[in-house]
Amino acid sequence: MQFSSRNIYKEVEFKATKSSGKGGQNVNKVSTKVEIRLNINDSALLTEEEKQIILHKLDSKISAEGWLVTSDQSSRSQLDNKKAAIAKLYKMLDKCFIVTKKRKATKPSKGSKEKRLQTKKIRSEIKAGRKLLSE
Repeated sequence: MQFSSRNIYKEVEFKATKSSGKGGQNVNKVSTKVEIRLNINDSALLTEEEKQIILHKLDSKISAEGWLVTSDQSSRSQLDNKKAAIAKLYKMLDKCFIVTKKRKATKPSKGSKEKRLQTKKIRSEIKAGRKLLSE
């Protein structure tokens, strides 16, 4: 499922603030950091099932009121930061719906068992040899 095909611009709120980092005195004057907020509970683009998955998987990034918040301040340009923040939000939502494969339990192969026992035998001989030298 690709969220980048959905238009979430209608449902997100943008907030520009002064950013930290490079930019000299420009940092103190211009609001270039962009914060994007998406209300998961009130979203019309998301189904109830999708909302539950997002609330479960991204719970550390969602506020108590149900806002999914992300921000970007990598550039000196507010427009560039806005584009980067939107891309970050889309990537976060896309990654949320990737279904991971269940791990199948396997047994060690005959060769790996023999190799492990062989290395144990070599290690024990080395230690036994040290014991004989110290006596």
